[in-house]
Amino acid sequence: MTGRRMHLVGYLIAGPTWHHNSAWRMPGSDAEEALSPERYERLARAMEQACFDGLFFVDTLALMEFYGGSFDAVLRNGGQIYMLEPIQLLAAIARATSRIGLSATMSTAFYHPFHIARAFATLDHISRGRAGWNVVTSTLDREAQNFGMDRLPPAQDRYDHADEVVEACFKLWDSWDADAIVYDRERGRYADPAKVHHVDFAGRWVRTRGPLPTPRMPQGRPVIMQAGSSPRGRAFAARWAEVVFTLQHAKDDMRAFCDDVKSRMQAHGRAPHECAILPAIDVVIGETEAVARERAAYLDGMVNAEFAVAEMSNATGNDLSRNPLDTPVANLECTEGARGMLEVILQGSSPGATLLEAGRRYGNTRMNPQIVGTPSSIADHLQDLFESGCCDGFVLCPAISPGMYVDFCRMVVPELQRRGLFRREYAGRTFREHLREP
Repeated sequence: MTGRRMHLVGYLIAGPTWHHNSAWRMPGSDAEEALSPERYERLARAMEQACFDGLFFVDTLALMEFYGGSFDAVLRNGGQIYMLEPIQLLAAIARATSRIGLSATMSTAFYHPFHIARAFATLDHISRGRAGWNVVTSTLDREAQNFGMDRLPPAQDRYDHADEVVEACFKLWDSWDADAIVYDRERGRYADPAKVHHVDFAGRWVRTRGPLPTPRMPQGRPVIMQAGSSPRGRAFAARWAEVVFTLQHAKDDMRAFCDDVKSRMQAHGRAPHECAILPAIDVVIGETEAVARERAAYLDGMVNAEFAVAEMSNATGNDLSRNPLDTPVANLECTEGARGMLEVILQGSSPGATLLEAGRRYGNTRMNPQIVGTPSSIADHLQDLFESGCCDGFVLCPAISPGMYVDFCRMVVPELQRRGLFRREYAGRTFREHLREP
């Protein structure tokens, strides 16, 4: 028995498919509701009933067209075609829930700190202290072109720029003291001007005068999430992140990543418990091991492997249509910013895998570790990783919506609760309070 409890965060995409590229075709899929807020409200309520710490939406800022120079394959096959703007969607979810943390992805490459700070301050007020910001630097020039840029800044500058953006946001969030609003009706004083401050931030890339026109948020600032795995990304996480979304397959690699980020935090005066390291998992659950394996085989058989090669093109920003499908994936080259995504593909592929074979794996789980088994055996696996110091919990990335989320919440979470590994009820009200529970 461990003296601490794991954290769970749900992964969402506001579009027709998540990880399995044929999910929208599956019996029971709710993909036809991809443009409806009710779909995401139901999923959020299911996770909240299971006491998840939070959920977050990933985001893409372009309709990808790297494969063959066209978006035809994506539109025709129903991949990650479109994504609703996550902040606005979370505002709707906030009104349908009361405890679960609500995080959105927003890129430091394209949004000014003033816009970011005001958006998340507003979300935190709407949700009464449950906002989180998944900080990304962006990697693809195709996204930059939608914002009037020819290309992204050089890779070596992106995290330096992100540091500056986050620092400016923090100063904007602090531009209102917690007790600035006095609301004194009798004396006719709404707020104390001495407790609202200009920021006058001037960095290398961004400037902002402040103060923010939105009063101080309930949490003071949103929970900061991040997913960079490079040495520079880890340094960024050590300085700012309270949740790190990561992806490793081997137990030793998980532990090494966790230990590395925690050790880097010391240089910033941060304690290890101030950042939760959460590797991605995908689960296939069955009443018996045989049923679970049968379900996993069915999912694997439904993958559109050739389309997955197009998806890998979009993920890496490189046109893989120029390569025969029998090309060893280890021979691929990645020339644009998403080299890290190619490393994920290599890590998740079997030795000597061809492009088509890697596509089958990518089209099923997007290279996330997949755990197949009964609720008890899945809980055994998660418990072992957690108690071995490999992580502080997990980001659940199911292939199929809504069934895999519902099954995990209904069958695996109670098993974790019986073992004392996960909360039975929320102790706090804010996202940060959930993460700081012992």
